[in-house]
Amino acid sequence: MPRTTAPTPEEPDEGSKAARQRRPQGDGGLRWSESRQRWIAEITIGYTPEGKRIVRSASDRSKSKALKKLHQKLRDREDGLPSEDTRYTVAQAVENWLEHGLNGRDPSTVQTKRFLAAKHIIPELGARKLRELSADDVDTWLSRKAKQVSTRTLQELRSILKRSVARAQARDKVKRNVVLLCELPKGRPGRPSKSLTLEQAEAVLTAAESARPWLRAYVVLSLLTGARTEELRGLEWSHVVAYDRERQAWRPVGAAGWDHEEFAVYVWRSVRASGDTKTPKSRRTLKLPQRCVPPLVALWEDRNGRTDGLVFATRAGAQLGAGNVRREFRRVIARAGLEAEQWTPREMRHSFVSVLSDRGVPIEHISRLVGHKSTTVTEKVYRQQIRPVMDERATAMDRIFPELIIEPPSGS
Repeated sequence: MPRTTAPTPEEPDEGSKAARQRRPQGDGGLRWSESRQRWIAEITIGYTPEGKRIVRSASDRSKSKALKKLHQKLRDREDGLPSEDTRYTVAQAVENWLEHGLNGRDPSTVQTKRFLAAKHIIPELGARKLRELSADDVDTWLSRKAKQVSTRTLQELRSILKRSVARAQARDKVKRNVVLLCELPKGRPGRPSKSLTLEQAEAVLTAAESARPWLRAYVVLSLLTGARTEELRGLEWSHVVAYDRERQAWRPVGAAGWDHEEFAVYVWRSVRASGDTKTPKSRRTLKLPQRCVPPLVALWEDRNGRTDGLVFATRAGAQLGAGNVRREFRRVIARAGLEAEQWTPREMRHSFVSVLSDRGVPIEHISRLVGHKSTTVTEKVYRQQIRPVMDERATAMDRIFPELIIEPPSGS
């Protein structure tokens, strides 16, 4: 039958050494909780800035086991190890990181992290006490997720969990970060990148002619300059420039006008939280193909020649959201006779690389145009779009070593 009354704590012999010696103040204590019907071991590990004690506790129905837990906490403190919060869960650690560990990050990034945590981490690991989370638990979870999500998403999930535990570790909630001990398995194949063929690209450009001015200009610039969608959405009119031959200088079109032969855009910013481009190498100046100029002029006139603010913006001048751009872009794709749901704005950049590569433009030139740090990045990210010409050396060798004509044997 369950015990209904509190056990009588063992009284030490008055003549014993334990009775004569008192534990130093602050070394912790053991007490019986009538309400919980358990022995409570408590130890003070420090104080908050307001002077409130920071207490770590453990409990057990057995006095000897509770005392053992108290001794363990005392040993940890003497060894300089943090005393873990036995009630702190994985869900609390993740929520704490989401709340305080993403300061300064782009709102869309924060939204993505929260979505992944809420869908994949908290429902499956959240109830687990953080101090009890083992490397085996994480390995099992990662293996299960690998069958459901892509490798890229799996990397994101592991990163969220790793950073959440690291933050908890820095605040003495747990002694070690077991996520660091776990290897990342390979997930499901992600959505393969693809690019438009030359015929498809021409069809998209034709379909864009009947689109709204901003959408027409957006599609043409993204396909013919290879700029990232985040860079185009952050492009300002002051960064659209014309070459003034009289002054021998590049000037904003607001001051120089459109009666010039050469135009360019300064890709110096993006819609990221910092306003900077993805990398320092991404900050570049791109001369505009002639086909980009008429759509920009039409957009300029549609905006009544405004020289301030964003090129691609709402009527009120606000920044366009990625979802709005994607939705409108797919309408152009549908008019071009393609499957709208199969394409996203970023694949205009892939198509830019593909078309240039098909025409034999060196990878070094393509890498600079798309703002990559090196050709290695270009080849890795756009490996399906790069089609290098490999016949140059064969042609050279044919010139160096002409074909040897072998006369057939006589009588054959």
